[in-house]
Amino acid sequence: MVLNKMKEIAESYLRSVVKNAVVTIPAYFNDSQCQFTKDAEVIPGLNDMRVINEPTAAAIAYGLDKKAANTTSEKKNVFIFYLGGGTFSCDQKDWCFKNTGY
Repeated sequence: MVLNKMKEIAESYLRSVVKNAVVTIPAYFNDSQCQFTKDAEVIPGLNDMRVINEPTAAAIAYGLDKKAANTTSEKKNVFIFYLGGGTFSCDQKDWCFKNTGY
């Protein structure tokens, strides 16, 4: 039901049909919960592009923001604090954000 509603909201905002989805899940989800989320994407007719955990999604968003501001490629050590969902988790990643022109 949630993914159906999110698809409707996205299609209304974008004014086009949404077929593909990247879904974020809490960092503490186990393999069966992750698989259940992937299976649930089929109900509204979504093609599962990827399921990523929320701290990784935050790091990607950070990189996209920095890529837009910089024109050089540089390696950054990113430390993500995830405080959502009643949990506290941390994730440290070495990312190289490359400006590829898009």
